[in-house]
Amino acid sequence: MLENVAAVLLDGVHPFELGVVCEVFGIDRSDDGLPVYDFAVVSAEGPSLSTHVGGLSVSTPYGLDRLEEADLIAVPAGNDFATRVHPPALLAALVRAVDRGARVLSVCSGVFVLGAAGLLEGRRCAAHWRHAAELRRQYPHVVVEPDVLYVDEGTVITSAGTAAGIDACLHIVRQEQGPEVANKIARRMVVPPHRDGGQAQYIERPLPKSRCDTVGEVLVWMERHLDEEVTVEQLAARALMSPRTFARRFQQETGTTPYRWILRQRVLLAQRLLEGTDETMDAIADRTGFGTAAALRHQFVRTLGTTPHSYRRTFRGPQAA
Repeated sequence: MLENVAAVLLDGVHPFELGVVCEVFGIDRSDDGLPVYDFAVVSAEGPSLSTHVGGLSVSTPYGLDRLEEADLIAVPAGNDFATRVHPPALLAALVRAVDRGARVLSVCSGVFVLGAAGLLEGRRCAAHWRHAAELRRQYPHVVVEPDVLYVDEGTVITSAGTAAGIDACLHIVRQEQGPEVANKIARRMVVPPHRDGGQAQYIERPLPKSRCDTVGEVLVWMERHLDEEVTVEQLAARALMSPRTFARRFQQETGTTPYRWILRQRVLLAQRLLEGTDETMDAIADRTGFGTAAALRHQFVRTLGTTPHSYRRTFRGPQAA
């Protein structure tokens, strides 16, 4: 039963990520018939902590002993969490909490604190897409999933950047108190109780440039003719190579196959058209070479984890739908 919640802070904490946890678990909403949590902000490094916002500090009378009774411990993001040495007493407290059945939640770079405590070993975890590579480097035995908003591994829940912490917190409420409570809290916060897709739709992923120009001219031609169906044989002929040689050179220079390269470029073009134009789904499907709106939707969901309509609403507002 989720009753006692603590947000544990380190120096340099990010106020927004802390605010997310406080907003979901720290506000008395009993006037709406919602549960009231025994909530506390806990310091792992003295009674007063700085934040990454100039001139703003956080003070609290609670120390690490407050964590011993918490059902849920949240670790908000902070400055340099990937590189600093974290207090051993905090790491030990987090391990004890998991051992006794409590849950721990990280928001954005707070995941590095859980990693330092050894709580990610053998588990999947979410991370902000900008931190994913460093997290993999530090913890090679952890399965990092940079495309999702959060990952629930039972006692260990990890969320991606900033607002994904809201999704993870509401998920925990939904599990512990049911969807009605989670929906009411979301309504009070004026946020969706559940967001479509993952963070793949927010990641900037330009295709890598060719390391040499053997297939460079063909790449330029392919990008200008995304609406056309082409074969490897046709592309090889443009490059004055045999299909086998062309496919090998293409893989060496781009790191992918011609089919996957074209598919990714088509999705990128569709994203730009959804963000910057009012063209219909059929028109966008035609311009990007997918042919039909159904095919566009299928590849969009497969690549980005969300539909073209949802993507347009996210990046242009509901009036664009």
